[in-house]
Amino acid sequence: MKAVVLGSGGWGTALALVLCDNGHDVTLWSHNPAKAASMCETRENPLLKGVTLPENLRITGDLDCLEGAELVVCASPSFAVRETGRKAAPYLKPETVLVTVSKGIERDTNLRMSQILQETTQYKCKVVALSGPSHAEEVGLRLPTGCVSACPDRTAARFVQDAFMNDCFRVYTSYDIIGVELAAALKNVIALSCGICSGLGFQDNTKALLMTRAMAEITRLGEQLGGTRRTFGGLAGMGDLIVTCTSMHSRNNRAGILIGQGKSAKEAMEEVGAVVEGYYAAESIHQLAEREGIEMPISRCAYEILYQGKQPKDVVSELMTRAKKDELLETAWL
Repeated sequence: MKAVVLGSGGWGTALALVLCDNGHDVTLWSHNPAKAASMCETRENPLLKGVTLPENLRITGDLDCLEGAELVVCASPSFAVRETGRKAAPYLKPETVLVTVSKGIERDTNLRMSQILQETTQYKCKVVALSGPSHAEEVGLRLPTGCVSACPDRTAARFVQDAFMNDCFRVYTSYDIIGVELAAALKNVIALSCGICSGLGFQDNTKALLMTRAMAEITRLGEQLGGTRRTFGGLAGMGDLIVTCTSMHSRNNRAGILIGQGKSAKEAMEEVGAVVEGYYAAESIHQLAEREGIEMPISRCAYEILYQGKQPKDVVSELMTRAKKDELLETAWL
């Protein structure tokens, strides 16, 4: 099968390797022709150090590589998905399956990534979301990983499952693309928040409290927007939340640590040196929660730290002294 991965970041490159391992005809496209040329020459992506890119993986900066593609994976950062969708649209056919692996919500429109791709490609082809607890660095090393292929069209979801699944990369299917994409975006904000906890010197008890209560509010918003409750307790929900909140592979976690140590959001993102999706998602999630009337105290506090200059220590005190609650009534994902 001819497959094209749009986006030569760590995640796009790792997924291109999975497709190569499965015997597909794979091209990795970079928006930066100079980067594409460098990767062709060195057979390495600096974001996946130590992982050799196979000779049968074509790397290019030319969008003509999309001609005749049966599977197209959009691995651009969330803020670039709209532009990538527009560029790809003329090459897509009704039988093409388009996969979004970007995790975020578009600023101002509050659209999910699949909605942006549907809009920019004029609903020309099926769009599937692939998400789960999956650090690119570990996928590149062929360490066991599990993801979810989500689409209301089960045939499309299974097509993506078949394309990616192997003995290192296990893929489940789901019809709940809304829940899968929302979980993917919202967990980045919580990972950033967990990093702030670490930066403040808090340890395991605090982070376990934060992650569990965050999942309750993520589920509340997710269900309100049409997601299925079970999704948030699965790989795309709790699974992705755990891996992103507990690993130094996570850019969101690393940025949060720097903010907890006293740096501004801008300084933290500059030091991390790569896209911190949680920063952008925090504003969109705050807007969605306000619009839907959903109580999300952790996400709201993250927004206030990132966009309003609130001090993390003050936020901790505010969260810990909230009104008394009943856990079973408040934990939506159980």
